Amino acid sequence: MREYLLTLCITAAVTYLLTGPVRKFAIVAGAMPEIRARDVHREPTPRLGGIAMFFGLCAGLLVADHLTNLNEVFAKSNEPRALLSGAALIWLIGVLDDKFEIDALIKLGGQMIAAGVMVMQGLTILWLPIPGVGNVALTQWQGTLLTVALVVITINAVNFVDGLDGLAAGMVCIAAAAFFLYSYRIWYSYGIEAAAPATLFAAILMGMCLGFLPHNMHPARIFMGDSGSMLIGLVLAAGAISITGQVDPDALALFTGSEKAAVHQTVPVYIPLLLPLTIIAVPAADLVLAIVRRTWRGQSPFAADRGHLHHRLLEIGHSHSRAVLIMYFWSALIGFGALAYSVNSASMWIVLGVVFLSAIGLVLLLLPRFTPRVPVWAQHLVPPRYRRRGVVASLSPDASTPASMTDQAASADPEERSPVTSGLSSVSGATAIGSRSRLTDRGNAGTSN
Repeated sequence: MREYLLTLCITAAVTYLLTGPVRKFAIVAGAMPEIRARDVHREPTPRLGGIAMFFGLCAGLLVADHLTNLNEVFAKSNEPRALLSGAALIWLIGVLDDKFEIDALIKLGGQMIAAGVMVMQGLTILWLPIPGVGNVALTQWQGTLLTVALVVITINAVNFVDGLDGLAAGMVCIAAAAFFLYSYRIWYSYGIEAAAPATLFAAILMGMCLGFLPHNMHPARIFMGDSGSMLIGLVLAAGAISITGQVDPDALALFTGSEKAAVHQTVPVYIPLLLPLTIIAVPAADLVLAIVRRTWRGQSPFAADRGHLHHRLLEIGHSHSRAVLIMYFWSALIGFGALAYSVNSASMWIVLGVVFLSAIGLVLLLLPRFTPRVPVWAQHLVPPRYRRRGVVASLSPDASTPASMTDQAASADPEERSPVTSGLSSVSGATAIGSRSRLTDRGNAGTSN
């Protein structure tokens, strides 16, 4: 575990330290497009954050190759080299897209080529554990097609969800954390070394996301762009392919009594990973809904719009930060819920806990205008938007709105204002402006006469 934590920390440190210089480079290189109709940010922001993430990936693999225990992953498996080859190719395509905005079909072709490169080097699905049947071996063509499909679906799922500051990096980090715990348990609890590459990939992926998040949280100073979103999507897919198609349930049968029992034990994570992943179920659902929505309208499935889940959260009244936290909550609930169920599928407490947390999530989802206020003694521990504001007895210029309400609306974070306070602020401002304009007109008229 210590070597994994060391790899994670070095990956995060390299990514974090390089993101600042990469931001300056992106500004100089002109990788800072104008605001588009579907964007939610207000100022042009540089892209190419994937450059720092890619070098963080390289640093993590390099460090792991020189550690005593993790070196065996490179000695006994070609999967790390396959991951690096595919990641380099998809990263180059993403960099070109961030700068020149290449066609969607070209990007799709590049994603398929990157997946094919990994398949050629051995990172492919060899068999599928099917409930009630057991271990089903796949032919070479079946394994290749399934691997390429899983990589392409995961890349685009992560790419589609990258629409708010910190959203994609945070959700993938949560998914990688759940995946790391699962694969680590398979490796050390059952002694199955085939799960070691997936564990390493998950640790490095967490480091990439954690190192980039401080620069990408709202308000973001830099975006990861397609060079980053497609990269982390590919790394996540590589880990899923490694543990799903490489770990033989026959080895688990030694611990569970039979192959069918082993398959049933791993179903909560194995099968959802193929559809494509439980741990990114929210981005995958967003991907499916986007394809259906655009196809129904007669548009290309890759045509951008403002119909994603995070856009809808903003439309119903959630602030930018709250929408991101809600997406984090659902990703963690699904990912860690599946992880807990895979550990002990017979426990009803896990099911009840997931149901209870789901109810809490629905309440938060349906109360977009609720802003919790903390006690007075804890105000210095929370951000300003959660602190209580004093009430002033004076009235506003229009003598109908309390000044405390207009002051509160003016001082509050624009994204945290409710429609009521925003409307009061705009009405009072318009009244004041109108009064000043009438006085000016009268003054000018008196002067001219």
